Amino acid sequence: MQSNAPDGTVGKALDVLETVAALAPVRFSDLLARGGYPKATLYRLLQTLTHQGMLAYDEANGSYSLGLRLVRLAHGAWAQSSLAPLARRALDALAAATGETVHLAQMDQGQVLYVDKRNAARPLEMFSQAGKVGPAYCTGVGKAMLAFLPEAGLNDALSRQSFHRFTARTLDSAALLQELAAIRARGYAFDNEEHEVGIICVAAPIRVRSGRMIGAVSITSSTARGTLQGLEARAAQVMQAASEIAAEAESWRFPEHG
Repeated sequence: MQSNAPDGTVGKALDVLETVAALAPVRFSDLLARGGYPKATLYRLLQTLTHQGMLAYDEANGSYSLGLRLVRLAHGAWAQSSLAPLARRALDALAAATGETVHLAQMDQGQVLYVDKRNAARPLEMFSQAGKVGPAYCTGVGKAMLAFLPEAGLNDALSRQSFHRFTARTLDSAALLQELAAIRARGYAFDNEEHEVGIICVAAPIRVRSGRMIGAVSITSSTARGTLQGLEARAAQVMQAASEIAAEAESWRFPEHG
């Protein structure tokens, strides 16, 4: 938890919600041990959030978890601001045509938010799951989105990257900038074992008619059963899926968030 939440009480409450979401079920003592807020402040925030139904308290084990009111709000946000409902048909078709794992992602505070996924005919063990947040600089969907951000948005997103070296192939900041230029030129991105050893993918940005990027879609496989060159042969398919999703977003006037 952040002890210097920038937006007063509301910011602190949201900070506590995020912490509970990440650790739930979690006890008061464990939240307090993270050192975010004084005991009285943390207790008051938890009491308010529980009273408002944003958190649920289990008296049997003294732990907090997300409340049903928050779940209802999340479902509403998912329906209104997530690409997942609009992309369902395109994702299903892409997964059926390729037999590989398909991901749908959006950008959230400079990071990758996975909003939907179709498992391969032979599923792979990997980090990504719907609802998870991952790094943008070393994933196919992340680089596809970074490449088509406006300059100010790109600079902001890059400032939020850790540039942790996950594998021997993870790009540093200088190499990433060169790669983003190449992605813009060809229209699609790769993950060449940059986030997880053995995991490869080809990804395309989802861009509406104005050119604004609203997400990305990818086909993911592994080096155990394919090559990056083999995946590149699927680039046209993933770009077509991205175009279909963009068309659906135009039809439904999907909100173009930053």
